[in-house]
Amino acid sequence: MKILVINWQDPQNPRAGGAEIHLHEIFRRIRQLGHEVTWLASGWKGSDRRAQLDGIEVHRCGSRYTFGARVVPYFRRNLADRSFDIAVEALNKVPVYSPLWCTSPVVLLVHHLFGTAAFKEASPPVAAMTWLQERPLRLVYRETPVQTISHSTAADLLARGLVAEHIEVIHPGVDHGFFSRASSPTRSPVPTFLYLGRLQRYKQVDLILRAFARVRNQMDSARVVIAGRGANEGSLRNLCQALGIADHVFFAGYVTEKRKRELFRSSWANVFVSPKEGWGITNLEAAACGTPTIASDSAGLRESVVNGQTGFLVPHGDVASLALTMRRIAADPQLVEMLGAGAVEFARGFSWERSAHATLDHLARTAGCA
Repeated sequence: MKILVINWQDPQNPRAGGAEIHLHEIFRRIRQLGHEVTWLASGWKGSDRRAQLDGIEVHRCGSRYTFGARVVPYFRRNLADRSFDIAVEALNKVPVYSPLWCTSPVVLLVHHLFGTAAFKEASPPVAAMTWLQERPLRLVYRETPVQTISHSTAADLLARGLVAEHIEVIHPGVDHGFFSRASSPTRSPVPTFLYLGRLQRYKQVDLILRAFARVRNQMDSARVVIAGRGANEGSLRNLCQALGIADHVFFAGYVTEKRKRELFRSSWANVFVSPKEGWGITNLEAAACGTPTIASDSAGLRESVVNGQTGFLVPHGDVASLALTMRRIAADPQLVEMLGAGAVEFARGFSWERSAHATLDHLARTAGCA
């Protein structure tokens, strides 16, 4: 098949995140199976307008702010004559309404919908635009086959008026050849809590810091590692100073995949407390490394953590409950290892190969190539 992927960023974009990781892992495997994959995304300052990535042909037009306006004319000038068998529009913040202009059948791939969560991150005008542009989903995509990564997002789509029979849930995977338990013990002797992800307001990393401040009031030997970059880093550093925990919180910045694995293996728990996610790929990567996760009991995250078996779920925004759970982990290394063993077993049920084959089957059925 000839497949077009439309997503506002590609994996080489400096601001790429979990959505781009998911798409890349899926479609590079589909490319390896012999299918032609073209990726249409926005560019950034200094980026090449065309690139090759694991056999995927990448086209870039506009910027993160102008992609929505540039994508249709670019497609018509450069890609409309390619006779794609199927197009995959990854709905990532702002839809481009591809069923209205694309010349091939379309599958809408949805990680999660922002809804009112956009107002926690963006300026009011940008948040309002994101919220408003999600409103016409029922009108434009009601008859479009949809693929999503979690039952939480599927429920959100149903609430927006999409049809249950058109929605297929295909969970993300994990690279078990890379993310795995170490052959010898690597857990830090100091209770260590890890946050790994973008430092954006809607991720609410401040909740981790506020809870950790309570932990430090009762335990001298504990620390937090924050790995990632983002616009909220300065505010988080200031909060550490205000809470008196700056000497026990380490900002690691951007980390390589190898360093990420080292951090997972050495930490006592991965912590992820955003109010809403599509799934939480880092939870699964941590699990494969034998590290439990403490997460908010929120949409998406509750599907990548099994409460009491692979980690713990806490009410979102409840700093006291989060602190209590962090203290419980820090005080009981045997509990950490028990949960870690459960996490490894849980992660075995997910693989990128399985996700890629399921996606390919879904696309082939939609394109009439099955």
